Amino acid sequence: MTPAGFARTGPGEGAASRRRAGEDIIATSAPLQPWTHGSAPHGAAAGLIRGHWIVAGLSVSAMLIMILLHAARLGVAAGGPGAVAALLWLTMTGWVAYAYRHPTSRRERIARDAAEYFGVMVAVTLFGIVASYAVAAQSVGYVDSELSWIDSQLGFDWNGWYAFVIAHPVARVLGRIAYGNIYLSPAILLAWYALTGRKREARMFITAVWLSVVLTLVAFVLIPAQGPLAATWQGPIPYMPSSALYQAELIPQLRSHGLQQIHVEALQGVVCAPSFHAASGVLFIAAGWRAGPLRWPMLALNAMMLLATPVEGTHYLIDIIMGAVVAMVAIGMTRLLVHRLCPARA
Repeated sequence: MTPAGFARTGPGEGAASRRRAGEDIIATSAPLQPWTHGSAPHGAAAGLIRGHWIVAGLSVSAMLIMILLHAARLGVAAGGPGAVAALLWLTMTGWVAYAYRHPTSRRERIARDAAEYFGVMVAVTLFGIVASYAVAAQSVGYVDSELSWIDSQLGFDWNGWYAFVIAHPVARVLGRIAYGNIYLSPAILLAWYALTGRKREARMFITAVWLSVVLTLVAFVLIPAQGPLAATWQGPIPYMPSSALYQAELIPQLRSHGLQQIHVEALQGVVCAPSFHAASGVLFIAAGWRAGPLRWPMLALNAMMLLATPVEGTHYLIDIIMGAVVAMVAIGMTRLLVHRLCPARA
């Protein structure tokens, strides 16, 4: 007599069943749904962003970046160590994800998912930074005076905040460490998604980051700025923050076409407003809030990063606020896309 809930299988059906179980384990092991309101069916395809959408998105992004680079008369140093390392990383993660596309064990499923998540995230990050150079080359003027005026209306004195950090060595050290959390938090989140089999949540998180990159670049071309360290600080610079004076130094070179080759290993942030660090911090907190044991660590790490961003990122307070708005809009857009393009099926 067959126990309830189990079915008899023929000799050739066991392997197929195990393969299907490997493919569907993500949906059945992941009850948490941090990016959607309410409950959704727990079927294998419940609101899952399809892989072909991700491949299509990467392809379109790559084509758009090539168009932007051509318009800006910029090229990428393909033979540089950074470009070679990035190509090897993307090739390796793509191969692992493809090789284990039909996992037969938990280990293979984790390897497949981790390769996909880290591969796509690195691609999105590289696309965003390279595109920012091309966008900066097309920008005109600066809006630092307007951003500084808005800060004054908000009661925020960037020079005073910077002077406080200068006077406290511990604040400088902690701020620099916290600012680097933009690399640590996504690594932790993506590893957790892979280990716990939350493919739907992982793809929604990556999509929200992706949309934040796009929104930040669109806003950047409309409101280019040098940053408060270059625009408002007077006299010698007693402490050089993590982002230094890259906006003030690189944007003029890009506009004049003095910089014609982008070296991946030497990429620097050129976006002042909105702050992508702020957008990332909000996204990381939102993702970690429903990520079980990661909730409070993500909140603490990214609250510290947000506090460090004005000085270490040389951002106005309004840059931080705009970055947070970008993140919230990206989360909302991701929910809408999933609702419209990836309807849940029981």
